[in-house]
Amino acid sequence: MKALHFGAGNIGRGFIGALLSRAGYEVCFVDVVSELVDEINRRQEYTVEIADAGNEQIHVSGVRAINGQDANAVVAEMLDANLVTTAVGPNVLKLIAPTIAKGLAERVNKNVQPLNIIACENAIGGSSMLKEYVYQHLSEADQRKVDELVGFPNAAVDRIVPLQKHEDKLRVAVEPFFEWVVERANMVGEVPQIEGVDYVPNLEPYIERKLYTVNTGHATAAYLGYYFGYKAIAAALRDEFIQNTTKQALMETSRLLTTKYHFSSEEQERYIEKIMNRFSNPYLSDVVTRIGRSPIRKLGPNDRLVGPAVQLLKLGVTPEHLCIGIAAAFQFNYEYDEEAVQIQKDIKEKGLAETIPLYTGIGSDSPLFPLIMEKVKMLNALRADRSKYMK
Repeated sequence: MKALHFGAGNIGRGFIGALLSRAGYEVCFVDVVSELVDEINRRQEYTVEIADAGNEQIHVSGVRAINGQDANAVVAEMLDANLVTTAVGPNVLKLIAPTIAKGLAERVNKNVQPLNIIACENAIGGSSMLKEYVYQHLSEADQRKVDELVGFPNAAVDRIVPLQKHEDKLRVAVEPFFEWVVERANMVGEVPQIEGVDYVPNLEPYIERKLYTVNTGHATAAYLGYYFGYKAIAAALRDEFIQNTTKQALMETSRLLTTKYHFSSEEQERYIEKIMNRFSNPYLSDVVTRIGRSPIRKLGPNDRLVGPAVQLLKLGVTPEHLCIGIAAAFQFNYEYDEEAVQIQKDIKEKGLAETIPLYTGIGSDSPLFPLIMEKVKMLNALRADRSKYMK
């Protein structure tokens, strides 16, 4: 069996690729970083380190890679692949879509075996998003064939894999916890037997639980941590204000999740406790700028901060602490992040009042609007007070 995986970065190697290899797949990575591709092909193996007290070392072997800029090579690999997965980031899906479309157009005319393509991204409906991009590059005739032979099941994935540097370029450290849940309904053919993957009839509860708990909490801690001068997530969460705000934001999203889905309050409380412990793992050194990157996407109307805040308001709940996270996100002025630079440019030219609706979809007529403005002032005052104290 062969799995073609787009993205040979830390998440690709340390999470998806490692699980696929353990399940017996020959894993062929696709990446555009030539140095990484060459190193994988030279060694055909790497080590995954579990970041906890046990420090388990997992040996992953029998892997190889191709350069994603070589479209013909990617197409050739797609012709007989048994599974295709991605871990490239939601914004990159549209960039790999033309090559995947080219591969599918050839495959469906030569190979009638079913194929599932699973986008393992931090986004709601990642596989559906990829399918939409792919279909833009397929003829109507090929679309009909792909409809019959190819599935794009959505997935929810969760594993903290921080930025890291090792002398060994392929070595990657990951947290012990992971979750990979796949929607069964949109799969074709036999279900791949991959230990650690859960197949469910309805993915939405798991996607939203992950997005509105793990990602919401991570973003809240990251933006507040950055604002108050912390470099690492674990250090930021030792700050009583940041820790309390993050936990209370997750208590707010819990009210939404337990109302919408089958999760019990007790189950969700345990989940939050596990999440907070994961964020504070002393064996992981995760920086706030990595977690806070791409703030335009993370401030989107349906994403981790604004999405639950808007839905809670409709339930009659005022999301005080989520709005603190949103306010902090607008203060994320990290100069090496293009999206952060763009937001700060808009704030400078248009003012905060015009910039908030631009990225969140929250208009001045929404009760959330003055609340966010209020939280910005509160954060400014709190930081000023801390500065005086430090002097």
